[in-house]
Amino acid sequence: MPDVGVLPKLIGQSWSVSKTPTFQTRIQRAVSGRELRLLDYPYPLWQFSLSWEALGDNLGGIDNSNPIGALLNSDLRNIMGFFLACQGAFGTFLYEDPTDNQVTNQWLGLTGAATSPSAQLYRTFGANVTPGAPPPAVSLFEPITAPHVVSGVRFNGVSQVPASWTTDPATGLVSFTPPIPAHTTVTADFTYYFRCRFMQDSYPFENFMYRLWKLGKLDFISVRP
Repeated sequence: MPDVGVLPKLIGQSWSVSKTPTFQTRIQRAVSGRELRLLDYPYPLWQFSLSWEALGDNLGGIDNSNPIGALLNSDLRNIMGFFLACQGAFGTFLYEDPTDNQVTNQWLGLTGAATSPSAQLYRTFGANVTPGAPPPAVSLFEPITAPHVVSGVRFNGVSQVPASWTTDPATGLVSFTPPIPAHTTVTADFTYYFRCRFMQDSYPFENFMYRLWKLGKLDFISVRP
């Protein structure tokens, strides 16, 4: 099933926003206290929680004489319609995190002894990250599987023409013609989304004032391609 679309940005969104990286570890402890730990997720699943204090419902048109004015738009129907299109937790969608959506001169790796037809997009998240350099040990080097726009690619620091690459929006794999030469360091500039699904099949929308609604919590989690 293709992604439904990008989660709408609505003016009534309130603070705070929750973002939770989640791993899953299976732990078996012996009677001596020693543990055997198995990591199920090599990369985290990202859980988000948003809320909206004011979602206007224009009921087909904006009443300019109403003092709440600009809030009386179609925000309620935008977000509720989006949730309905996803059919609850079934469908996937894209979320643009305003604090985590782009990288510049991101190191993608070094090719081996042979040419390579493609490169996976990655982003480095952590302290002491140097653009264009391999990720430091205390950071996350995570594949990006929901790219938005790849605006620049460099082989050993040399910019490549945009016509020489194509990007798969479902996997984040960038294919090159001609292929990447052997022993080449690849870096890129790009923006990206998080591919997510809603965590619940139902959410309560509250009508607290004439033509104004609120949504106390909308939580969703990233998914693997």
